[in-house]
Amino acid sequence: MTTKTLLIVAHSPSKNTKKLAQAAFDGANHPDIDINVVLKSPQDTQPEDIMAADALLLGTTENLSYMAGLTKDFFDRCYYPVLEHKQGLPLALYIRAGYDGTGTKLAMKTIITGLRWNQIQDTLILKGEWQEEFTEQVKELAMTLAAGVEAGIY
Repeated sequence: MTTKTLLIVAHSPSKNTKKLAQAAFDGANHPDIDINVVLKSPQDTQPEDIMAADALLLGTTENLSYMAGLTKDFFDRCYYPVLEHKQGLPLALYIRAGYDGTGTKLAMKTIITGLRWNQIQDTLILKGEWQEEFTEQVKELAMTLAAGVEAGIY
């Protein structure tokens, strides 16, 4: 049986957002889950990475009520090369929002809808002042997605 791959694309420009990316990686690599987990930054992710993935976990910051510029760049570079090939790709999304995350969530939903990807649950918005529990929430999100991918649910 071929091992499935979960691609985590996480924009992590700060110490705390790096904690979120690591929590996603750790959650997806739970010892009871047998999948390949790849963690990349948006600027290092290429269309080939998406093509090789069975699911995607995307993390971004909210910048000026919009997704991070590097996250937008990721979509700009990868959108058309994967559009016709990865429809239905299972996806989960988290946003580290200093404000409320609604503008970022809407922008991401528009792009994800255009790609025809399958968002497996509502966007996790980590808003306001930093809380250590954010890492546990992201870890749980990653575990849920990874377990579903391994089980063939998504």
